[in-house]
Amino acid sequence: MIELIPLLMFAAVCALLMFGYPVAFTLAGTALITAGLGIIFGAFDGQFLRAFPDRLYGIMQNGTLVAVPLFVLMGVILERAKIAEDLLINLTKVFMGAPAGMAISVVVVGALLAASTGIVGATVVTMGLMSLPTMLKKGYSPTLATGTICATGTLGQIIPPSIALVLLGDTLSNAYQQAQLSAGIFNPKPVSVGDLFIGAIIPGVLLVAAYIIYLLFVARRGAALAPPAEREPLEVWPLLRSLFPPITLMLVVLGSIITGAATPTEAAAVGALGAALLAYSRRALSWDRAGEIGRSTLQVSAMVFAILIGASLFSLVFRGYGGEELVTSIFHSLPGGVIGATLLVMLVIFLLGFILDFIEITFVVVPIVGPVLLAMGVDPVWLGIMIAINLQTSFLTPPFGFALFYLRGVAPSSVATSAIYRGVTPFIAIQLLLLCLLALWPALVTWLPGTLRS
Repeated sequence: MIELIPLLMFAAVCALLMFGYPVAFTLAGTALITAGLGIIFGAFDGQFLRAFPDRLYGIMQNGTLVAVPLFVLMGVILERAKIAEDLLINLTKVFMGAPAGMAISVVVVGALLAASTGIVGATVVTMGLMSLPTMLKKGYSPTLATGTICATGTLGQIIPPSIALVLLGDTLSNAYQQAQLSAGIFNPKPVSVGDLFIGAIIPGVLLVAAYIIYLLFVARRGAALAPPAEREPLEVWPLLRSLFPPITLMLVVLGSIITGAATPTEAAAVGALGAALLAYSRRALSWDRAGEIGRSTLQVSAMVFAILIGASLFSLVFRGYGGEELVTSIFHSLPGGVIGATLLVMLVIFLLGFILDFIEITFVVVPIVGPVLLAMGVDPVWLGIMIAINLQTSFLTPPFGFALFYLRGVAPSSVATSAIYRGVTPFIAIQLLLLCLLALWPALVTWLPGTLRS
C-alpha cells in the first residue's frame, strides 16, 4: 500500500483542483499532510523535508527564472498600451482585399502577442475583445472567427520567446542533469532555454503557416465564410510607424537569445524596457496605466513562483515516498519501451491540460516523468517542444479546453458555444498533424539548435 502513496498524492491533487482550490496551496498542503501522516505512522523519513529550504534558496538563486516577470511585464505593456490593437488594425489594412484577410491578420498579430505574453487566457481574451466583434460585423462565419481566435491565442505555448518555454527549459534542464547523474555522468550538460527557443522556431513557423493555408483554403471554398475586406487607401508611413517598432523589439529579443549575445533574462530585460519606451513614445503610459501594468505583472509573477514553491515541496515528498522509482518501474514495464512511455506521458499531459494550466503541469508533472524519459534516451529539446504543442492542443480541445472557456466569457451571446467547438476542430487536427510530423521527424526540432550551437 505504501508503494501506491505517490500515485494517491497525484490523484488527490487533481481531485482538489477540480473543486477549485488554489494550485500552490493544494500542492503544498497535500504534500505536508501526506508527509505528516507518514511521519506519525513511520512510513516517511522526515529528513527529506530538511532539503526544502535549500530548494527555496535554489529558486531564489535561479537567474533563468528572473526572465518570467520581465517577459510578463513586456507582454502586459504591449497589451495595455494598445500597441497590439494598433498592430491588428494596421495589418488588417495590409491584407485588405485578400481572401480571409482579417483572419490572417488576426493569426499574425495573435502570434506576436502570444509570444510576448505567453499566457493563453490573456491572449484569447484580448484577441476576442479586439477582433471578434469586427470579424462578425464584416460577415465572417462565427465558427471560423471563434476558431481562429482560440487557435491563435494558444500559440504562446510554442512561439518564442514564450514564458511556457522559459519554464519548460528550466525544468527540463534540472531533469536532464538528474538523468545524467543517475547514469553515472558527473559533469552533466544543462539544457538551455535558448536551445528550446531555437528548437521551437521551425515548428512555430510551420504551425502559423498551416493556419494561414487553412484560412485561404476555406476562403476560396466558401467566400461567404471569410469575405475579403473592402480596400482602403494604404498610408505607408503610419503603417510602418505602427508595425516596425514592436516587431523590431520582438526580433531583437529573440535574436539576441539565439545568437548567444544575451541570456533569456538579459533579453527579457531589454524587451521590457523597450516595450516601456515604446509605450511612452506613443503617450500610452500614464501613471494610472503604469500602476495597472505593475499590479498585473506582480499578480502573474507571484502566481508562478507560489506554484513553483508548492510544486517543489510536492516533488520532494513524492520522491521521499519512492515515487521516482515507481514511475521508473511503470515506464520500463510498458510495451514498446521508450515509445510506449513517451506516448503514455503525452496522453497524461494532454488529459491534465483540461484541468491544469501549463505552469502547474511544468512544475508538477515534468519533474516526475522528465528524468525517467530523458534517462531512456529521449532528446530534452524535442521533449520540451512536444510537451508545449501537446498542451496547446489540449487547451483547444472541447469540452474542457481553457481557451474555449476564455473566449466564451467575452464572446457575444449571439455566438453559440457549439459554434466555438466546431470552429476549433480543424485547428486541433492541424496541431495533431504537426505532433505526428515531429514524432516521425525529430530533426524538425533538433536540427536547428544543433546547427547554430555547433
